[in-house]
Amino acid sequence: MTEDPDLPTPDEPPATPPEPERVRTGVSRVDEVITAVEELDDRPLEEHVGVFETAHTELRRALDAVDPADDPA
Repeated sequence: MTEDPDLPTPDEPPATPPEPERVRTGVSRVDEVITAVEELDDRPLEEHVGVFETAHTELRRALDAVDPADDPA
């Protein structure tokens, strides 16, 4: 019987995937919302809906605050 060389041995801990790079926009209000959503794993499930509702509200406010004259689109 041959062992698969890619599988960890009993003495070897399984490899952990690298942390993904954090997304940043350069807009502090938006970056704060992204950070709050990224931290959901640390919060109880019951709080997730509230975080998403707050994120939605804050992102709408950030969009509403954009000056159309400064928008390149």
